[in-house]
Parts: sequence; C-alpha cells; structure tokens
Amino acid sequence: MTYTVRDAFYDFCRSVGMTTMFGNPGSTELRMFRDFPDDFGYVLALQETVAVAAAAGHALGTGRAGLVSLHSAGGVGHSLGAVFNAYRDRVPVVILAGQQSRPMIRHRPFLGADEPAAFPRPYVKYSHQPERGEDVAEAIAEAYRIAMTPPRGPVFVSVPEDDWDLPAEPVPHREVRADFTADPAALREVADALNAARSPVIVVGPGVQDENAQDLVVQLAERANAGVWISPLSGRSGFPEDHRLFQGFLPPVRSQLAARLDGNDVILVLGAQVFTYHVHDEGPYIPEGARLFHFDCDPAQTAWSPVGTSVLTTIRGGVRGLLELVERSDRPAPPVRARLAVPEATDPIPPELLVETLREVMPADAVLVEEAPSSRDLMHARLPITRPGGFLTTGSGALGWGLPLAVGRSLASSGERIVCLIGDGSIMYSVQALWTAAQHRVPMTVVVINNRGYGAVKALGRRIDLPTVPGTDIHDLDFVQVARGMGVPGRTVTKAADIEPALLEGLGHDGPFLVDVTVAADDSPAYEPWAR
Repeated sequence: MTYTVRDAFYDFCRSVGMTTMFGNPGSTELRMFRDFPDDFGYVLALQETVAVAAAAGHALGTGRAGLVSLHSAGGVGHSLGAVFNAYRDRVPVVILAGQQSRPMIRHRPFLGADEPAAFPRPYVKYSHQPERGEDVAEAIAEAYRIAMTPPRGPVFVSVPEDDWDLPAEPVPHREVRADFTADPAALREVADALNAARSPVIVVGPGVQDENAQDLVVQLAERANAGVWISPLSGRSGFPEDHRLFQGFLPPVRSQLAARLDGNDVILVLGAQVFTYHVHDEGPYIPEGARLFHFDCDPAQTAWSPVGTSVLTTIRGGVRGLLELVERSDRPAPPVRARLAVPEATDPIPPELLVETLREVMPADAVLVEEAPSSRDLMHARLPITRPGGFLTTGSGALGWGLPLAVGRSLASSGERIVCLIGDGSIMYSVQALWTAAQHRVPMTVVVINNRGYGAVKALGRRIDLPTVPGTDIHDLDFVQVARGMGVPGRTVTKAADIEPALLEGLGHDGPFLVDVTVAADDSPAYEPWAR
C-alpha cells in the first residue's frame, strides 16, 4: 500500500503526542479523515472559536501543542479572535485549514481561500500553504517545532484537499532544545544591581508559568527579600499569592503602575511585557531613579520595551543563573498584603460575597479559568491562586476565550475540578462550548457573574465621564435554560443565602454544571480602586 501524506501526518502527530484534534469539519477536510486512526480523538466544537480556544486549554493542561482542524477561509475567519488570544498568550496550537483542490485554486472556487497564509497573520508564528502536496507533512512538522519553541504560540498550515492522498515519505525525527541563558556578563549586571539594591521588587509575568519557573522565582524573591507583583492583565499567575512577599497586581495604567512601584530602586520583570496598559495617561513608566531589568525569550518584545535593560533569555535559564550570583539579603521585607474583610451577606448579592464564598468552597486542587472583566480586580483581591497552573485567563482581552478554554483544560484534567468564573456578557460569545462539555462530561463548574450587562465597558465609560453607554445592557437571558438545552444542568441564584449550596452542588456534580448568580451592579469607574 502507498504511504501517503495523510499517513505521514498522523505518524508525526503520534510521535509528538498530539493525538487529540479539535475542530468543526467541512468538505475540504474530508480526505484528511479517511481511515481516521483509532488512537486519535476528535473533539467536535460547534463553532471555530470554540475549537481553537479549547485546543489552547488542552495544550495548557498537557504541556503539548493543541491540534485544530478548521474549515477553509470561513472557518479560519470565525476563529481569529481565539487565534489572537493564543498568540498574545503564547499558547502552542497547530492549526490546519482545509483548502479547495489545487486544480481549482486559480478559478477562485466556492469555499476557496485566495491568500490563505496571509489570512491569520500577524497573529501566528508561522503561516504557510506548501507549494507541493508532497511537502505537507514536513511543513506541519516544521510548524509544530516553531509553535513549541519559546516564545511559544499558534501556527497555521493551509492544506489543499487533494494533497492528503499523495505519496509521501515519513517525517524524519528532529528535536529543538531551546532553554537558553543570557550572557554571563548580563546576568552579573542584574545580580549586582539586586545585591546593592535598597528595595528591589520582582514583577512576574505569564512567561514564568509558561516555563514552570515558579519554584525558581520563589527562591530568588526569598533570597533577595524582594516584594513580588503580578504584571498587568497577566493571563497566568506565576507566584503563590499567599506568600509573605506577594504584593498584588499592577494596574494597566502608566501613572498608577509607577506609583505602585514608588520606593523600589531595582525592578526585575520576568516573562512579561513592559508594560501592558489598557487606558492611556502620561507620566513616567517607572519611578524616577529606579532601574528596570527585563528577562524574556522573545527578541521582538525585548527590542520594543520602552524602558530599562532587556536580557534575552528563557526564564528558567535566566533565573537559575541569577540564583548562582544573588546573595542572601537581610534587608527589611516589604509589608505583608492585608486580607480584606468578608462582605456581609445582603441582597442584592455583592459580587465580592460570591467570590469570597467560592474561595471557601472551591477544592484546593481546582483550576480557576476567568473571563469576567468587570469582576477581575475583586477576584484577584479576594481569591488567591497558590499553586502553579491554578489560574488561566486571557492576557489580550478578546472575549469568547474563557469558556472553551475551560472545556479544553477540563479534557486534560487528571481529576482536578475546573472552575470557570465568567461574566454574563462573556459567556454568550462562545456558549456553544457547553455542548462540547456535556458530550465529554468534563469536570467543570461554570459560575456566571450576572450583572445584566457589559459591566467593564460601562466602567470604562464612567472613567471618561460617559455615564451612559449604548448597547451595554443585557436582559432576558436564562443561562440555566440555555445550558440545559445543551445538556448541562444548572441552578439560578438570586439570594445570598443560596450561594453556598448552589456552588457546592455545582462543584460536586459528576460532569459540567452551571451556576448563574445575579449580583448587584457596580457603578464605580474602571481602575478607580488604584487611583485612591
């Protein structure tokens, strides 16, 4: 029998452990599915955003690249918000898109993509339609290696449908080892600055979690007696938030961020952009007289950072190098972060009470996936993430990511419960993911913070003295009925006394469960707590 492109593709995927495919099939992908291997799984998503985000969640849970099949130009177009999030959040996803057969391409056929490789750019690390069908499997292997090389991210390959049946050769085995460390002189400069600092501080970004470097960062912070902040709008945690040195979350506003770091003379940023801002204002990027050092594996990001000295390194390699050079310090430790008081149980329900109750009842090994922009600050203030991998969200802001991300992470669960804390506006961007959750009986509890509108947009409006923003009210949605229609049971909560029993029911359910909690609306402006 002839060894085909299809055979070479599946053999390669099998060799790297990429045997779960997420997708929404169409006509131009049918030949890829001939003799679909028994050792592969196909996870059906009812919309392409869901397919990409679920593959990303699976990748974050397994540590391996996610595999996605999309349908030609239309399917790729549907998915691009999730592709954008995967790119900004550095999640390795190998995206395949069907294309009409090669003899038809020049005639601009129905479902054909005119410039398929250009379509997802610039939000992929690699994008290609091979010139020859015989080269498809090796192009996918190259894409995979690029996806998994720091900084990791999504890649894209367009495959004409008639390529799959062509004869091919097996993909040769290759590996890329990419744990690299900065020049010793650069590490010595940073270590000397930390050793001589009066009040150093570390800013932890998602790159710390991406590289499983949290243990090393804890060692470095304790040795230097340095306070630790999470970078603005980070898609991961990266430092135990119950640690005595943890200081909180930096705001995405330039002047407020600089004010938070006032008094620190040396700032070390690890695996984060310097810095992510959401709204513009003037002022210095960092306090006057402070020195900033930045570790990251992305040469593009280190090149455009507006302030400080950037060091090109993987986080594990760079922090390991610093641990050999930084001396144990007896300088005074920063003050311990205060624990907020638990709000009273009143009706209508304060969103703070919902988050506090979730903190009390959520299993210790649960993974929290969040997409509730108007409640994110209070969640960070009241629900500490204490273990690696315990928190996921989007670092880019395109909605529709959280629910399918949670589904994909649930499919990679080894027994831990996945809790998706999501806004009533956010969930409707990709509510179809509930059906996929039901089909696979994933261990997921969805908690809807229902403030009956796009609360974050309203808050940003109030920040610029715009008290009323059109199109930001959401009424007459019954999320429990929607979930039940997709096979997910649920419960509606409107009274404070019912929060705990509803959450316990949802967390203990065998399979997915949705809890819809109606909360009081917040009329404060965005980022106002940081301005006080």
